[in-house]
Amino acid sequence: MSDKVQQTQKWVQEVVVRHNFCPFAHPVVKNDAVRYQIIAPEESESLLRILADECAYLEAHPEVATTLLVFETLAEDFYDFLDCVAEADHWIEASRFYGVFQLASFHPDYVFAGSQYSDPANFTNRSPFPMLHILREEELETALANWREPEQIPERNIRLAREKGGRHFADILQQIRGTSSKR
Repeated sequence: MSDKVQQTQKWVQEVVVRHNFCPFAHPVVKNDAVRYQIIAPEESESLLRILADECAYLEAHPEVATTLLVFETLAEDFYDFLDCVAEADHWIEASRFYGVFQLASFHPDYVFAGSQYSDPANFTNRSPFPMLHILREEELETALANWREPEQIPERNIRLAREKGGRHFADILQQIRGTSSKR
């Protein structure tokens, strides 16, 4: 298993599950139903081929709940990454997978529109590496239907991230990556 996969798994456990940023993640992780794929697209066209292949894989393997596509290359700059995410979202909308899968995105320098880089709320989407998360819409809808006040999840996550503080999450990411903070 690659270092990036191990680090991503640790991030899922230590940030996403431990802080309950995604209240549906724990059972999926516990059931070992997350697929981790390191990808190295050289341009957006190869990213879209990878995305198509992974959606087809998920369609053929219902026992796999979700995939995290972890970028080896291409999307290190956050704004370049957002361009990749927009292209990937557009591809999903135009493909036969529309309504079957949706994407979530994570990046080491994630910044929500209208917020400052230093806002701890950004850590709800900061990860050790750029990645796309392919989610099954049907499973997401089922999970949301069984969750009390699902519309409150983002606000709860923002509140928790701000209570814990940016240093808390930056330290976790540093420990996972085994490197010093960029900022």
